[in-house]
Amino acid sequence: MTRFSHTLRLPLAACLALAACLVLSGCVQANVSLFGEPGKPYKEQKIDGKGKDKVLLLGIDGLISEHARGFVQTRPSTVQELVAQLKLALADKDIKAVVLKIDSPGGTTTASDILYHEIMTYKQASGVTLVVAMMGLAASGGYYVSLPADHILAHPTTITGSVGVIFLMPRVAGLMEKLGVGMDVSKSGTLKDMGSPFRPATEEERRLVNSMTRAQATRFLELVQKHRHLEPAALGIVSSARVFTAAEAKDLGLIDSVGYLDDALNMAKDLARLPKDATVMTYRRRPAAEGTYYLPGAEAEGGRPAVINLDLGGLLPPQAGMYYLWTPAYGQ
Repeated sequence: MTRFSHTLRLPLAACLALAACLVLSGCVQANVSLFGEPGKPYKEQKIDGKGKDKVLLLGIDGLISEHARGFVQTRPSTVQELVAQLKLALADKDIKAVVLKIDSPGGTTTASDILYHEIMTYKQASGVTLVVAMMGLAASGGYYVSLPADHILAHPTTITGSVGVIFLMPRVAGLMEKLGVGMDVSKSGTLKDMGSPFRPATEEERRLVNSMTRAQATRFLELVQKHRHLEPAALGIVSSARVFTAAEAKDLGLIDSVGYLDDALNMAKDLARLPKDATVMTYRRRPAAEGTYYLPGAEAEGGRPAVINLDLGGLLPPQAGMYYLWTPAYGQ
């Protein structure tokens, strides 16, 4: 059993600080829905072009997670959103190519791996051509989900790479001591509370966490090598888990070309042997008055504006756990 050992009346700022710490430790969920309602079904919306054969434009934006996003107005998770769209796409035999637009620092190891698996499964079942278009950031998990692509194109200003794993565990013992708050813990085994933010880690705990981190990193590097066939020297550089510019990533073999979103669409048409003016479409819950390649995603268009529309997961450091995530703000 875990309980607070003191009951105090704390100032508002102190209460907010403690609540933030509890969010970080996973004790409290950051996403809260007061008036959330089910989203409308996805509908196809044409962006441009003509003809029966289609190029589908999909997007992965922000933190890759299995958890719903939003505060007052909820939005499906990255995983829920993309998997639902891929299911629709699989039933449409006129889709000959998919361009996946990615702008993400990555996310949890599991969510990233789920998306990788779902994209691979869709590609194999449908036989479509898949092109990835990296935007500002496609790092760590954002790169992981790019691996099934037949061609990876990065914007000239893209930051990518960060092929590695990070284990995040906030430490709040000092803050709680200042607030006069403590934790009593009753546990069934010496390692039951491994990773607790309320005390320093032991050497054994650090060793176990490092072992798990290395295992996840090895999986990531093996998938990179499976799909990208890097030279040994390049693989050694990539395994440092650093990020790269688009030009550096191309030299290493992490990506295939540098260009713009319309170049990615043209590449998809060429690889799928479609005409230059083939139909380009996407899925949206609400139709957009003027569809463009850069319009926000299916969940963001139209509808009533929220009184409060916050995604606390984007404002606070991620919850404790294992991540394929580029987190320069949280490094040591």
